[in-house]
Amino acid sequence: MKGKGMSHGAATIVNAIAGGKGAAFGLDLRTEATVELTTGKGTVVTIDGLPGEATSLAERCVQGVLEAKGGNRSYHAEVRTSSQIPVSRGLKSSSSAANAIVLATLDALGETMDQLDAVRIGTKAAIDAGVSITGAFDDACACALGGVVLTDNRSERVLNRSRMPDYVKVVIHVPEEQIRKRDLPRKRISAMSGLVDLAFRQAQEGDYYRALTLNGMCYSTALGLDQEIALRALQNGALAAGLTGTGPATVMLVVEEKVNEFIGSMKDYQLTTVDVFNGEGTE
Repeated sequence: MKGKGMSHGAATIVNAIAGGKGAAFGLDLRTEATVELTTGKGTVVTIDGLPGEATSLAERCVQGVLEAKGGNRSYHAEVRTSSQIPVSRGLKSSSSAANAIVLATLDALGETMDQLDAVRIGTKAAIDAGVSITGAFDDACACALGGVVLTDNRSERVLNRSRMPDYVKVVIHVPEEQIRKRDLPRKRISAMSGLVDLAFRQAQEGDYYRALTLNGMCYSTALGLDQEIALRALQNGALAAGLTGTGPATVMLVVEEKVNEFIGSMKDYQLTTVDVFNGEGTE
């Protein structure tokens, strides 16, 4: 019994840690997973290219699917993932992996599930595994559905979904360092809740660019991260620029026809361009 699953990456518009509501949009970066089920017990996980990475998220994703759809049978699971998304940089590697593993496990069982229910298995697994504070329902939905997704992470409800404009290209700066969730200064983040709420209201009004930029300023300040890249990006014509997730990656939204000129003006930084993933059913 072998199954496959795939999910995209995403980037932050408004991070939900401070206020419980978040917004994110899909990126055309992918995580692929295979799950093979045999008679027995236990889960063995291989993460391609990251042999020392913790495997508890993958184990809990498989367990969650088996509890929901396994029919009280006992299975041994062999899980393998490969991803284009750098780990612990704010580009939703955990949410993407969780989605892909849940889908692969369902596929191995020959079962299906409502898309958001499948996402919720992954968000619960992320909290249980300690790789997310809120479960990151906004991130997981953006990875799974594509487009711009606004959510209430506390109730795990999708509040709105729309399309990121087709003329937008995403430019990303990914530093070498990682930021793990266990290291976050929660009190400093909470102090920004009023401004983050303002950013979310802007996102609700469709002003994704200002919301992303304001959110990035708030979280960069709380985390003590340098905002020079975002400021340089805005000076050089970016529609929006700011920290994604809890960083340290910075995302910049640029009009597609101006991307080459923009990257030339930011030659001091190593930048990557990525397409938006809008998924299906967005307007």
